[in-house]
Amino acid sequence: MRNIVLIGFMGTGKTTVGKILAKELGLKLVDVDEEIESETGMTICDIFKEHGELSFRDKETQMAKKISNGAGLVISTGGGIVLREENIACLRQNGLIVCLMAAPETILERTKDNTDRPLLKVENPFEKIKELLNQRDEKYRNADITIETDGKSPMVIADEIIEHWKSVH
Repeated sequence: MRNIVLIGFMGTGKTTVGKILAKELGLKLVDVDEEIESETGMTICDIFKEHGELSFRDKETQMAKKISNGAGLVISTGGGIVLREENIACLRQNGLIVCLMAAPETILERTKDNTDRPLLKVENPFEKIKELLNQRDEKYRNADITIETDGKSPMVIADEIIEHWKSVH
């Protein structure tokens, strides 16, 4: 059974939609960031702070390889997993890559009260969101399907993904 792999920028709904997908399809939800935190005993913020982004990206790649061997999973990834092509390549081997997209304004609204976003701990988070989206856009668009999440409920988004997943299953 192919996995459903959710990619996209932070605040696009990967975790929320992932929970719905797992419940609706009877699959197990695996959150890459949570798995990294569990394995290291550190928060993502602390890994960034103490060891730097490169160390985190290495851990993310190791986890992507480990998780991609599973089957019947809904995999929720961190927003930067697309920065290394090898991550998406290994997740794609046994998974449908679904990218959730949202406008920078929507992302800012969804993430503004969350203190667990190390890349947004800057003076102007809105500009940082636009900059990072611009850098990653082409990589996100490499997904098997892309879904705009602005103005849609998580259930509607999940239904779109389920429909597509069933058609390729």
